[in-house]
Amino acid sequence: MYMDEAGAIERFQQSWRDVEKQLEQRIDDDGVIYLVPLLMLVQRMSTAGEDRCFRLHTMNRKLLFSRSARSQFRKPQVYLELELMENNFVVTLRDIEKMHRQFTIKDLDDERFAGLLQTVRDLPID
Repeated sequence: MYMDEAGAIERFQQSWRDVEKQLEQRIDDDGVIYLVPLLMLVQRMSTAGEDRCFRLHTMNRKLLFSRSARSQFRKPQVYLELELMENNFVVTLRDIEKMHRQFTIKDLDDERFAGLLQTVRDLPID
């Protein structure tokens, strides 16, 4: 378990600022408008204070939510992956080696997505 919770929260918040900036840049500079729903989610969740609960990562069409104070995941560390597809989102709870749960949603307000966010939120900061 990570002992410096205040330092971890600062890292969490910085990760959200970094991801928001990356998404804005890809949308504005590269015209990658399909990322707008992810940017809107990041902004909405950050405003709601979720930036204090998760470290956020992005790659391609994905957002990764974790309780990792460090930038890399360890083997048993569970995280939530949200992947933007053509007309929906694939939500996956996983660790580096194994997928634990996966489903597809049309709407980011889906209760199953909120439930898995809560599952990750309940994990200790690591």
